[in-house]
Order: sequence, then C-alpha cells, then structure tokens
Amino acid sequence: MSGDFVSVENALETIPDEGLRSEAYRVLYGVASPHEQLSVPEDVLELSKQHDFEIKGFKLPCAKEQMRQQRLVRVAVIQNSIVKPTTDPLEEQYLAIESKIEKMIDAAAGMGANIVCLQEAWTGAFFFCTRERYPWSELAEDAEHGRSTTFIKKVAKKYNMVIVSPILERDEEHGETIWNTAVVVGNNGNYIGKHRKNHIPRVGDFNESTYYMEGDDGHPVFNTQFGKIAINICYGRHHPLNWAMFGINGAEIVFNPSATVGALSEPLWGIEARNAAIANSYFTFAINRVGTEVFPNEFTSGDGKPAHKDFGHFYGSSYCASPDGSRTPGLSRNRDGVLVTELDLNLRRQIKDKWGFSMTGRIELYAESFGEYCKKDFKRHIINDPLA
Repeated sequence: MSGDFVSVENALETIPDEGLRSEAYRVLYGVASPHEQLSVPEDVLELSKQHDFEIKGFKLPCAKEQMRQQRLVRVAVIQNSIVKPTTDPLEEQYLAIESKIEKMIDAAAGMGANIVCLQEAWTGAFFFCTRERYPWSELAEDAEHGRSTTFIKKVAKKYNMVIVSPILERDEEHGETIWNTAVVVGNNGNYIGKHRKNHIPRVGDFNESTYYMEGDDGHPVFNTQFGKIAINICYGRHHPLNWAMFGINGAEIVFNPSATVGALSEPLWGIEARNAAIANSYFTFAINRVGTEVFPNEFTSGDGKPAHKDFGHFYGSSYCASPDGSRTPGLSRNRDGVLVTELDLNLRRQIKDKWGFSMTGRIELYAESFGEYCKKDFKRHIINDPLA
C-alpha cells in the first residue's frame, strides 16, 4: 500500500469539488463534513509534538432535552506502536511502552477525558503470531494486582478518570490459566472488574489459541462514574451477537480494543463498530495498534506463503461511532495517536425513540430459534419447491 495513504479522511480532502467532497463525507461518515472539533490546549499540543503522537478531538451532536439534564462525557482512545525491538529484554520493552502510554494519558487528561481505553494487549508486542511461549508468556499478569494494573490505578486516580486496560491475564487461582483480558479501573484508582475475550481468531497469523482460552464471564457491563461501559475485545467485533449482548446488558459505550493488520481486515474496519453502534443504539470506539512489529524467528501462516518475521502493518485508524449512524474521522494509519470524543449519552434514547430498533427487535423470536439450533436433532427450516 502506498506510504502516502495516511487516512481515508486525508484522501477525501483531495477532492477539489466541495459539493462532491461533502456528499462523500455524508455517505461514508453520516455527516456532510467532520464533526465539530474540540480545541486542543497549547500544553497538550506541545506534549504531542514533543513525543510525536497525533491528537484529535471531536464533539458529537445531540439535541438538548426539556426533561433531562445533559450527560456529557469525554472519552479518549489511544493507539500506539511498540518502542523497543522485540529482541530487547522484556523488562525494557514494557517500561518503554509504559513511559509512552503515560505521556499519552497525560494528553488525554489535558483534553478533559473522563474515560480512556488502551489498545489490545498494550503491554507488549503482539507476539501471538509467533506461537512461541517464551519469553512472551512472562508478560501475563494478575488482573487486579499485576504490574500494569498498579500503574493504571495510579494514573486513573491522579486524573479522576476511568481507564480500560487490555492485558494478558494469568489466573493463578485456576492453574495459571492465561486469558486475553480487559481490566476496568475506576476514577478513584480502584479495581472495578475485568472481562475476558469471548472469541479467539484462527485465521492467518492470528494463532492466539496457542496462548489463552475463550472467555468465561459472558458480557459484563461496568457501571462507572461516567457511564455504563463494556469491552468487545478484538475478534469479537466480527460477531454481531457479541455486540448485541453488551447492549442487552445495558452498555452505553462499548470499546473494541484490537490489533489487526491491513492485508486481512482493513475493508471491514470502518463498518463493524459503526454498524454495532447503529444496531444497538450505543456509542462504540474501535481502537487498533499501529506500526510493523518484527520478531527474531520466522513463522508461517499455513497458507503456502513464504515464512516471514512480521505480522504486517497494524493500521491504527481508531475512531468513534455514534448511535445516529455517524462516526468521527479516524486517527492516522501510521502514527501514534490520541482521539478524544465528547458525547451526550442522552442521544441513545433519542435514537431509540426515532428508529425503534430495541422495541421492534423481537428478541423472543430469535431466542426460541437459537434454542432449537443448539439441539442435536435440529433441522433447518427450509421449504422446498415441489416442482424443482
């Protein structure tokens, strides 16, 4: 892919005809032009320049109501590359990423963020392609008291923000089983809970079943100071029922912390989280890491292609989608970045009242059908043409 392709938004801006550009935005993003931008304080802008990351902020529109107060929340998501080569000691790799993340959380705080979500498995390189257990499994940690959670608790308390921290969890109470887990830390620096990834990919280089198990905790929603949030980790975004259950359980904001590469999923990226926001009348945030991570040993994908040492390019492009069908511009395909979105949670009910998706959902109809499908003697409901 051309190195000049920074983002879809940059490409759209090259359309000289303002009318055509506006129509393209309307169809692709649900608005005729990008949403209103949030102002970036000078100190935050300087911090982003000093540490070479992108900073963007947008405000999603919502009509003011007569009977309810606004429920304004600022939500930040962070996409980042690794810092050290994958051949360096794990301790040095982790500390370098932690230092980078801390500066980016500082920027999010400077933008007034109430909730921050990091990318999937942010504490290290995305090593699952290698199928090598060591040294990578050493990054797995206790969800409540582990190293990264201790760091996140400190920062969350400092800035009075809720932070979602996706890590590799080691469950020492149950045979040291490893899970792909999102830890939720409250704005008082307290551990609220965790959610384990429900769906594990078995496609291309995503050999994640080598390392951890499918989640066992269903679809929890975390009732925080700033709203009810849930986490649909990475591959779960390809499963509409996974998104739906978080909505059924009352989620107002659903994060999709991910690690995915352009050759595999980029055409799907702008669709799935946005569609989930529409179908479930909540806000979604799609977060993807960025950069190309090279490992010391070659590995294969079982697809007949030559052995290689990297996953491919993690294309970033993190964005927010609204229940009204619109979405923000994304972050860059090739730079670290912080995206801050101001939203009014009241919009959810306004969209439910307009479209009636929840009211007309006929959940009981599908529940009965799924129940039948799960039976061993299930027969598909097909009516054959007797004359065919």
